[in-house]
Amino acid sequence: MLSYLQLYESFFGPFRLFQFISVRAIFAGITALLIGYFIGPKLIKFLQDFGARQAFRDKNEVGDLADLHQAKAKTPTMGGLLIFGSVLISAFLWAEPNVYVIAALVAYILLTLVGFTDDYLKVAKKNSKGLAGRYKLIGQLITTAVVLFILLGPWSDFLSGVDGKATGSALKMRELWVPFYKDPMLIAMPMLLVFLFFLITLTGASNAINLTDGLDGLAIGCTVTVALTYGIMAYASGNYVIADYLKISWVPGSGELTVLCAALLGGSLSFLWYNAHPAEMFMGDTGSLAIGGLVGAIALMVHQPLTLIIVGGIFVIEAGSVILQVASFKSRGKRIFLMSPIHHHFELKGWKETKVVIRFWILSLLFALIGLATLKLR
Repeated sequence: MLSYLQLYESFFGPFRLFQFISVRAIFAGITALLIGYFIGPKLIKFLQDFGARQAFRDKNEVGDLADLHQAKAKTPTMGGLLIFGSVLISAFLWAEPNVYVIAALVAYILLTLVGFTDDYLKVAKKNSKGLAGRYKLIGQLITTAVVLFILLGPWSDFLSGVDGKATGSALKMRELWVPFYKDPMLIAMPMLLVFLFFLITLTGASNAINLTDGLDGLAIGCTVTVALTYGIMAYASGNYVIADYLKISWVPGSGELTVLCAALLGGSLSFLWYNAHPAEMFMGDTGSLAIGGLVGAIALMVHQPLTLIIVGGIFVIEAGSVILQVASFKSRGKRIFLMSPIHHHFELKGWKETKVVIRFWILSLLFALIGLATLKLR
């Protein structure tokens, strides 16, 4: 809400700085980082007192992996609440509440509720089952419907932000843009196709990050590079001059998502401070499902959803390894990997946990740079 101070520039000249997305993005990142850093110890203690411990599968289910992760048994979960609080407060302070920011935050809040319910059931029942898959899918369906209700409704133009730029979302969100093309592949997708496209992107991103969250710092470290990359993409998408130069989709008002990405970046770094090996807490589904949905929503709104396959390459590889493993075992009765997701395969091959994580971070950075390069390859 501090963005509204730009309207009072005549009373205090420096207030004009709040009209610049770049300035507010920097403050959003710093704010989220500091909030997460200072509430971290209190949240860890609260979760420990609450008994919110991660339920691990036993040796009969995962074999030698149970021994490798034995030390993690007392580490509390639901740490995604730290990221959630940091991002939400920072976004409230620094982002203009236009239609894109509101839609993204609504997706984040709803999927946080789904993930929190899943984690709570795991803690209460003291097993790794949690919320049934069909109920998670229902939550993701509802989230998709609500997000599209905000973006495509006739009221969307009333949520145009301080400068009134965020208009036309009902038309822009029906366009389909793909990497390496200068023009939209489809200008007005049928509503059913729009819904399915949003649903697949949101659920795919949510589930992929959820599968990646198996080692200390792995998922959140990769989230940092993805948040930074989509912050750059959002800024470019919302700036007519840059969008025209790069021949990408210009989505008026979407630049404000840069502030939200910066808040996610700061919140992720603060969580990484406590999630670095040996982790003091895990994010749980409270964090992974919600972060995936938020990233997916932002990618959709800046017309870069297919680029997410490149930028989030680690998440795609992790999810793909699970799909291949299951398909191979059901069709041939043989496994491709020692265990999936693939980070466990490397653990069982003898790689130290920190080595797996750091190497995956390096790959994540490379994927992010390749994703950014696609903006110019048109």
